[in-house]
Amino acid sequence: MTHNSADIPEELLLGQFIPLHYHFNMLRDQTRMIPFKEAIELAVPLNGTVLELGGGTGVLSWFAAQRARKVWCIERNPALVRAAASFLAQNHNGDRVTVVQADAMTYLPPEPVDVVVCEMLHVGLVREKQLDVIRNFKERYRRKFGNLLPSFIPDTSMLAVMPISQDFCFSGYRAAVPMFEPVGPQTKEASLADPHYYATVEYGVEFPGEFDVQVQMAIQKSGCFNAVGLLTNNFLAFVLSEGRAVQWLMNQLILPLPEPVNVAIGDCVSIQFQYRAGCPIEELQESIRAEIVAQTRSSSVDSALRRAA
Repeated sequence: MTHNSADIPEELLLGQFIPLHYHFNMLRDQTRMIPFKEAIELAVPLNGTVLELGGGTGVLSWFAAQRARKVWCIERNPALVRAAASFLAQNHNGDRVTVVQADAMTYLPPEPVDVVVCEMLHVGLVREKQLDVIRNFKERYRRKFGNLLPSFIPDTSMLAVMPISQDFCFSGYRAAVPMFEPVGPQTKEASLADPHYYATVEYGVEFPGEFDVQVQMAIQKSGCFNAVGLLTNNFLAFVLSEGRAVQWLMNQLILPLPEPVNVAIGDCVSIQFQYRAGCPIEELQESIRAEIVAQTRSSSVDSALRRAA
């Protein structure tokens, strides 16, 4: 018997609630840990107060505790609550963190906080509930404490898409499956054009809950256009005195197209998709449509010659 993702309770889908034995991937991921540590050190005032929504193992709360007088670490998963409390007890200033078993969609701290840390992030803002949680938190926080909001880490997320040529052959077995890859030159994928940014989400102000994307892009490298790559760059904090931002660029999500298209340099391709923030990856993938909307003259001539031959 087969099931689609809609038949499976959300709690059982990896990515929404990550079990403890997967958290080592995040703890040892220095591209994630280093910028979060720096951003928290910059944003948290000395002797300030911090709330972390979705605390996991408690590591980001612990970063905050090195400066804050009080940190509330909110985690829904009972196993992670126990683990975080145990880990924090073994680390310097861990006693400044109170681990609370609660739903981030309903919890409010007992007093106003200076900073909110929320890393319920997935590429493209799918799967995890970053936007729902923060939107809901801001509404409830304003009702309890007034209109002055805390600062947020991350501050902003920028979402982009690009056409990809991906090798979906694994040990001779062809399987076009969604993939996660580091950004940059890879042995099995090639970007066919520069990324196109389709949304900017600033967490301290109003932001969209749905994305309706229709972009046209000029192909910069010939190849088989058989997938789209989604990129998410998170601006965790801004260092205005130095004119820079603390950034975390996540691994790209590569989603195969239903029908590959051969493209040449100069072709114009259209990419369309729609999805709601926090939706399953499958919902996004099923909405993707891509086609050539204009071809270069040389490629058209080549096609005509091939047909004549």
